Amino acid sequence: MNTFQLTCFIAVADCLNFARAAERLHITQPAVTQQIHSLEKELNVKLFQRTTRTVKLTREGKIFLDDARNIVNLTHRAKKRFEHPSNQEIRTLSLGFFSYTHLFMMPSPLKKLREQYPNIHPQLKVVPFQHLYRLLEENDVDAVIGFREPDSKKISAVYREWGKMPIFCVCSSSSPLCTHSVLSLEDIKKEKLILLDPAKAQSDIAHLQGQLLDGKSPRDFYFCETEAAAITLVQAGFGVSLLPELFIPPALSLTRIPIADQQPVSFGIYYKSVQGNAPLKSLVQIIKTEQIPVLPIDISSSF
Repeated sequence: MNTFQLTCFIAVADCLNFARAAERLHITQPAVTQQIHSLEKELNVKLFQRTTRTVKLTREGKIFLDDARNIVNLTHRAKKRFEHPSNQEIRTLSLGFFSYTHLFMMPSPLKKLREQYPNIHPQLKVVPFQHLYRLLEENDVDAVIGFREPDSKKISAVYREWGKMPIFCVCSSSSPLCTHSVLSLEDIKKEKLILLDPAKAQSDIAHLQGQLLDGKSPRDFYFCETEAAAITLVQAGFGVSLLPELFIPPALSLTRIPIADQQPVSFGIYYKSVQGNAPLKSLVQIIKTEQIPVLPIDISSSF
């Protein structure tokens, strides 16, 4: 079965006349008749009832007509899609993140990237932290967006900073710590702690958490799988948490307090090379020139 056979069948079904169908298709009547015979033989059914004066669709022909039209229309659409290959080139860019929250920083850079590459198809992958850099090493992602890791991590990639982000102590509005303008680690140690899983936390956060846990009873701290879970427990009054500014939704009734002598953490992009990858090179340039958001957009609905 081919589209020429189906086109001949549709023409005869529309005209109910082999001669007029041949005129419409600009071929001879015997050619139309041959194509219909071939199609009927392949389907093993009669598609038309023919006499010397009339042509009618059989029951099988009426059933097959919709299928024939759909197949021909689908074929035409498929051909049309590739009429201008240069305009249809799709460029992919695969980016890895270890937190869904990081995605909320990307609309502006990706919008600028789309203006440069209208056919860019970003692939945004949220991957557990322990696997993320292996994907970069194995070229399963083009780049990783996240916090800078210590040199001891031995990540085989180039790092370009986007900006720096302070770490805050986050507490509910009813916490006694709300009266402080700045906190020391000793102040925070006195509170019940809501901590991120050390295996999944950013390195600076994990280091701070380790200092706070010294001598702490297991009854006085909670481990959370995600930042969203930590925020939820803080809101419920279970304790306080340490989080980079990115993870603190501004619309929630939370108090963020700076931590004394704590340096902001670096946030940026890891990649192996931009050679031969023009969209990635452009994204790196965009991130270098665009200011990192001081506050995240309203993502309170995610919590």
